[in-house]
Amino acid sequence: ETANYNYLTTFTKEFDRIFGKVPEKEDYFLINGMGKPNNAITGLLLKPWDERARSQRAIQQDVQKDLFKLAGLQAFAFALPTLPGSSGGLPVQYTIVSTAPPREVAQALDKLIDEARRSGVFIVVDGDLKFNKAEVGVRIDRSKAAALGVSMADIGTALGGLMGGDYVNRFDISGRSYKVIPQVAQFFRLDPAAIDRMYVKTARGTMVSLSSVVTLEPTVAANSLYQFNQLNAGTLQAIPIPGTSLGQALAFLDAKAKEILPEGFQIDYQGELRQLVQEGNALLLAFAFAIIVIYLVLAAQFESFRDPLIILVSVPMSICGALIPLNLGLATINIYTQIGLVTLIGLISKHGILMVEFANKLQEEEGLDRSAAILKAAGIRLRPILMTTAAMVVGVLPLMLARGAGAASRFNIGLVITSGMTIGTLFTLFVVPVVYSYVARQRTRVSHAVPDAPGLPAE
Repeated sequence: ETANYNYLTTFTKEFDRIFGKVPEKEDYFLINGMGKPNNAITGLLLKPWDERARSQRAIQQDVQKDLFKLAGLQAFAFALPTLPGSSGGLPVQYTIVSTAPPREVAQALDKLIDEARRSGVFIVVDGDLKFNKAEVGVRIDRSKAAALGVSMADIGTALGGLMGGDYVNRFDISGRSYKVIPQVAQFFRLDPAAIDRMYVKTARGTMVSLSSVVTLEPTVAANSLYQFNQLNAGTLQAIPIPGTSLGQALAFLDAKAKEILPEGFQIDYQGELRQLVQEGNALLLAFAFAIIVIYLVLAAQFESFRDPLIILVSVPMSICGALIPLNLGLATINIYTQIGLVTLIGLISKHGILMVEFANKLQEEEGLDRSAAILKAAGIRLRPILMTTAAMVVGVLPLMLARGAGAASRFNIGLVITSGMTIGTLFTLFVVPVVYSYVARQRTRVSHAVPDAPGLPAE
């Protein structure tokens, strides 16, 4: 926390060696003093996907191993958000807010950080609120200063020169304006004991040591004070280990926060974690609207409120089939798998439409009862159902087999649709007929009388 710009520059030169070992490196940039004198940001630009053999995640893990070996820096390697909208920073930004003093917020944050580090869920864990900034407090003996005839303004001017105060004037050289900043040499500014060699003029014109009226008191203060929604705040920042989703990391932190945080403390989210909390539940809303829209359209088409229910029975079975590979760890619930799940609602519904529509026609034209009609309809419609399912599954196979940039997102969509359609179709062939035989309305046979030809006498 007490590092200056020169210290930072010395250690960030190591990035040349670390990035030089990455064969996939296209270029990199480095900005020292980003926001604070002890803060730096660097970015490793990779070659195009077809020019490198390793993925971004594999490169990130190797770079992080080298960063851990930098004794003079606390460095984290993380990928930029896949989708826009995040405020930047590490993927996990878990914020604690409270009306309590900042020191109490920092203590609660430290406890949560300790639990996160011991959990094995995260690669790196850090917090932005720390009381580790060394400061030197100045206490002025006003009585003694008044007795010696030393004014507060003179003491402030002397301390300003020692600490590197603001500029007092400007001067011009070759048409350029420069600030005049009175301060002692850097060697003296780095040593608090130099106050013994600083003198201030009294009202009588004599010089007295500044240390005779000023006492230095070393203290520890917060590196920075943060507020979130006008409340004192501290943020836990972390990177989940490979294979751990943001949802799993969030569930762990929520559980630990309930155990650790005192009464009156609340939690909030920033960055990608905020997007997950605010938009992650949008899947349920999208599902609800999709089901409602499809139900209303089918109700208008079949002129019945029962038949759409029979058709939509296949949707839960298809979703269960799609979730099987996700539970096996082949993918996670993300924006791409959610798109695939919503797509499945429309794809799997056509199987029920084929059987229910044909079974209704058989009841009206051949006078069959519900059970006989759906059995015959299922047998006749079996080949079209299997053909459309096979065509859809084969059509999305390239998404699962694709390689290159964006392959992970395409694989997630293809995996959900393939497993959902395959397993959902197998259940649909057996479950929809059973539900139809119990729920569907018994229809009467409709006679199609041939009208008399005009001009001919009726018998």
